[in-house]
Amino acid sequence: MTAPPRTAAPDLASRYGRPRPWASRVLVAVCVVGGLVGGSWLVYLAWFHGTPSVSSQLVSWEVVDDDTVRVTFDVDLDGDEVATCRARALSADHNAVGDLVVRVPTDAGDADGGVVEEEFRTLRRATSVELVGCTTDSQQRPS
Repeated sequence: MTAPPRTAAPDLASRYGRPRPWASRVLVAVCVVGGLVGGSWLVYLAWFHGTPSVSSQLVSWEVVDDDTVRVTFDVDLDGDEVATCRARALSADHNAVGDLVVRVPTDAGDADGGVVEEEFRTLRRATSVELVGCTTDSQQRPS
């Protein structure tokens, strides 16, 4: 028995064409530019959300009587923006029974925020108070 005749190996370059020498360099350059743009965007977002223009923290609250609650919270403002802060009084069944919205700084307030102490009325006896947070024109998410 005789072996089948050998055929010449197909010339892939003639069949598919030669690879372009600049194509791999262009692909690498596009990937590097895309990585730099994406990385810069990620760093900007981390910085922007990591340094809010306003932050707030509940210091204390007190139920004065069946219809009044006193709340104290600390506001830290960055720059000359005006913050709008919201506190909510809750009853024993966790329903909102009172709401306070205050602008900081007030006319006599400090431009950097500071401690805010306010009393507000409730519909019935409150058992707790939560500080929803503060927002500014440039920061719409309460903090």
